Amino acid sequence: MAYTPTILAFAGSLRRDSYNKKLVKIAAEGAVAAGANVEVIDLTEYPLPMFDEDVEKLTPRPRRLDDLHAKFHAADGFLIASPEYNSSISAALKNTIDWLSRKTPEVNATGVFQGKVAGLLSTSTGALGGLRALVHLRSILGNIGVIVLPQQVAVMKAGDAFTPEGTLKDDAQKASVLKIGAAVATTAAKLRS
Repeated sequence: MAYTPTILAFAGSLRRDSYNKKLVKIAAEGAVAAGANVEVIDLTEYPLPMFDEDVEKLTPRPRRLDDLHAKFHAADGFLIASPEYNSSISAALKNTIDWLSRKTPEVNATGVFQGKVAGLLSTSTGALGGLRALVHLRSILGNIGVIVLPQQVAVMKAGDAFTPEGTLKDDAQKASVLKIGAAVATTAAKLRS
């Protein structure tokens, strides 16, 4: 890989012991093994109020928004593990996307997303593994110019799927998750070369 891509990996869950946080770390390992620089972030470290244009225009920018914006702007690709809340993505994930897709003096409205690649993952305690959330996330990201890889992983019955150390018990599932990470890394590198 001639170009070393920067990949930002995160889960759309705020819960401390989130299964999706565990899942995205495994995908990040796959991206690192493929030669990418990967930063795993936790959205709880970047608290944002619910997006509201009045808040955006009439109050100071949220304290950590500029830091988060810089990370997304610098990234060549994303690994996103989305929980499924009521058959869709979490409010935290949607709110983050909404704030980051706003125009700033430095970046046009879709600048932190436009033309970048993303790999999608999900896990839940249910039988579909969060698959319905990925349909919505794929649509949202595609609409703001993200190149979303066609392959994705949804791990069902999360309560039984992970070891106490946070890795997947099933080797085939783990291999699939690692492949998503590697695919984001190699695709991002090709797009930048």
